[in-house]
Amino acid sequence: MKSATLLLLLLLLTTLWCPSSAVLAGLRMIKDLRKDLLLKTIIASASMEKATKSCTSTNSSGSYANCQSGYLAVSCSCGNSASWEIKSEKTCHCANQDWTSARCCKIGKK
Repeated sequence: MKSATLLLLLLLLTTLWCPSSAVLAGLRMIKDLRKDLLLKTIIASASMEKATKSCTSTNSSGSYANCQSGYLAVSCSCGNSASWEIKSEKTCHCANQDWTSARCCKIGKK
């Protein structure tokens, strides 16, 4: 949206120095951008209507908790620390902990 506003402002400024054919070309470009954005929005909306989200939690003793196949780690909890990291998208790591928990989610088709 910010880029479209900037483009429109630039287009208005060029009307002072450019011939009308350049202005019309700029207006056509803005119209094409709007069509492209609308199409992408429609496609994204249709895709989300066909999607489901499934989440589960896994706990492990020690510093690592791994998500099962097909799931990605989205957050972690640690035994005695607020510091954690997600390694290789599927593993929660909490340094030197007695337990670690991972929240694992996947997106699938309905």
